[in-house]
Parts: sequence; structure tokens; C-alpha cells
Amino acid sequence: MKKALWLAFVIFLLPSAARSQETPAAEASIGYSYLRLGGSDGTNQNGGSASFAFDVNNWLGIVADAGGYHSSPFGIDFNTYTYMFGPRFSYRGTGRFTPFTQVLFGGAHNTGSAFGASASLNSFAFSTGGGVDIRLSHAVAFRPQADYVLLRSNGSNLNCARVSAAIVFRFGERR
Repeated sequence: MKKALWLAFVIFLLPSAARSQETPAAEASIGYSYLRLGGSDGTNQNGGSASFAFDVNNWLGIVADAGGYHSSPFGIDFNTYTYMFGPRFSYRGTGRFTPFTQVLFGGAHNTGSAFGASASLNSFAFSTGGGVDIRLSHAVAFRPQADYVLLRSNGSNLNCARVSAAIVFRFGERR
């Protein structure tokens, strides 16, 4: 009886162990993003973001993230473009959910125009946050995500928040 229980236990665990090792070689995502540029007296911007991640192993990925956001407060066209890179740490369990956290560094480019005049500003950008990939199929997932974004230019900091919803496409498989 004990041997039968152990055999059933091993048979039950083998598919879970194999499934937990299904780490994609790379992932690409694209989706909608809301950026709160600044604090309580800041600006709401809507736009999109895309990322590409190369998965080094089942818990570490190298990410490139780019986003573009737009708003028109008081008739002023204002755009923010971000480009950041860094590590992503994922927990790949046996279920449909893959939570992750990431730390990204890069830059931002802000442009504004009104009444025929325009201006631009480049900033250092830092982001930290995370989300969860919800597997829809072997190659596709849905990703809700929230990040803190810091933009630093000319000695001053601008604290921002970004909330995104994206579709993730997974390529290849890493074991």
C-alpha cells in the first residue's frame, strides 16, 4: 500500500515539475499604460508601452522597456517617452500565474507644445515595480503591472506612477 501511495505521489508531481520548467526563452509584451506624471498636482497621461525580455534562466530575465504617453492639459500638448533596461525577477510556479518584480534604468524625453512654441527635456529614468503574468495559453499571457517611475533632470526629481495592462507573447523554451 505504501509503495502504491508513493507511486501515485510521484506520478502526480512529475507533470507539475515538468510544467514548472517551461520557461520561455524570450517574451514580448505590448499594451495600454496610464502614467501619473508628478504627485497630487501632476498630469495624467495615457499611452502605451512595450517590452522585450530575454530569460537567462527560470527566475532571471533581462528587460528592455519603452513607453509613450500623451496628455493635453489646458490645450498644451505634452508627451513623455521612456526607454529603460534592467533585470526582471520571476517566480515560475506550477500554476497559471507568474508574479515578477523588476528594476529598470534609462532615460525619458518630454516634449511640450502650445500656440506654435515647443520645448523638450531629457531626464534620467528609474523604475521599480512588478506584476503578474496570467497564462492564457502556452504562448500568450495577460499582464497587469504597476510601477513607480522616477524622472530626474536638472537636479530635481519627479515622482510618477505607471499602471499597465498588456498582452505577452512567449517565444521558445528554456530548460
